[in-house]
Amino acid sequence: MIEALRAGLPVVLPFDTVYGLAAEPHDEASTRRLYELKGRAAEQPTALVAASVERLRVLLPELDMTPVWHLLPGPFTLVVANPAHRFAWLTGATPDALGIRVPDLTGPTRAVLDVVGAVVATSANRPGGPDPRRLDDVPEEIRAGAAAVVDGGELPGAPSTVVDFTGPEPRILREGAVSTAEVLRRLDSAVRSS
Repeated sequence: MIEALRAGLPVVLPFDTVYGLAAEPHDEASTRRLYELKGRAAEQPTALVAASVERLRVLLPELDMTPVWHLLPGPFTLVVANPAHRFAWLTGATPDALGIRVPDLTGPTRAVLDVVGAVVATSANRPGGPDPRRLDDVPEEIRAGAAAVVDGGELPGAPSTVVDFTGPEPRILREGAVSTAEVLRRLDSAVRSS
């Protein structure tokens, strides 16, 4: 698994939400291979998934960590400002913003992230297809095209909740594993405690 990622090849891993298609994030060609296997348009952004919030600090030193501490690790994708235009091949048509995740993991995916530090990842399905809760839900052509596949059993099946922090107020772009009301409650609680 780790050798495949380091070689720039896409892999299928169980995340805290659904099965994901992951690749090495520091190399544009690796990300392009992931996009080709998924059938994803180059204009669409894809998340940088880090092993820890501390790893995010290393990868994105200019990142305002205030909102991150209150939602990560967990089943969230946070869209944050990207003033340095880092990981431009992950940002799609919006180079000023970057999606980030720190999943709450155990098992083989946790071990992989602990070694590699970060991956680029998206759900292991075709665009618009159902979220893969089980490895059998991952389309055969994606499993066959991946350099390695890990079966993590049945997962929750709801995608990450996407929260945009690039404007004056946080906005929920996609309600997923955590409801909008719960996200707003956590953020409100964080504001009141600071």
